[in-house]
Amino acid sequence: MLTTNFVTGAPNWLDLGSPDTDAAAAYYGRVFDWAFESAGPESGGYGFFKLGGSTVAALGPLTDEGASSAWTVYFRTPDAEATAKAVEQGGGTVRVAPFDVMEAGRMGCFTDPGGAEFAVWQPAAVAGLEKASEEGALCWAELHTGDPTAAKAFYRGIFGWRSEDMKVPGMTYTVLSTAEGDQQDASFGGVVPLRDESEVPRWIPYFSVTDVDEVVTNTQGAGGSVLMPASDVPDVGRMAWLTDPFGAPYAVIKPNPPIQVAA
Repeated sequence: MLTTNFVTGAPNWLDLGSPDTDAAAAYYGRVFDWAFESAGPESGGYGFFKLGGSTVAALGPLTDEGASSAWTVYFRTPDAEATAKAVEQGGGTVRVAPFDVMEAGRMGCFTDPGGAEFAVWQPAAVAGLEKASEEGALCWAELHTGDPTAAKAFYRGIFGWRSEDMKVPGMTYTVLSTAEGDQQDASFGGVVPLRDESEVPRWIPYFSVTDVDEVVTNTQGAGGSVLMPASDVPDVGRMAWLTDPFGAPYAVIKPNPPIQVAA
């Protein structure tokens, strides 16, 4: 289960790049009841999505010309430079070399060999997100890729992730776990093959919600779109795939059985 007890390889940060941060903040406020808080006048428009006073995600303007709006999942690393070298050795690309984010920590941005973008966060003053696997917070990260076998090998070389393949109707689903702890308890995400040639390789964040259908309605009412209608998956939960008004995809799920978050 994804928690805020961040070990190496666990998702520990999440941010959205958007062409219109004001509109994006308003949209996610309507869909998830998130409040946006600027990181300050020197942040270049970057800031934090808050829920109940705790950071659940972040938002910033797109900085690369021609870039598409998207969510970026960050994974914890104890050494961003070493991770960058491992990415290159594994056939990936270093898009942004590791650098310090003031006193908060150190980050780097990469692309895996299959074309999916991701990032790493080496904590200093900021460990990561302040909520996980709770209502309105990140609870799962899913890689959509054209070559699941190659992807598993690449990320195993980077983070030491363990994996377990599961047969589901029409495909094989791979559950990912960090290298530390009980494999089932340490699971945080999955790998699925692309549905068709039109789908882009990427990481998709899942947010935990109590009413998937209500979120779908709110998404459409706020200008978002439905990629996959709400549906029930036995022993997993009810879920839907969505996009915000600028095309950034995300998913929501009401887990079944429910997630038990430790106090």
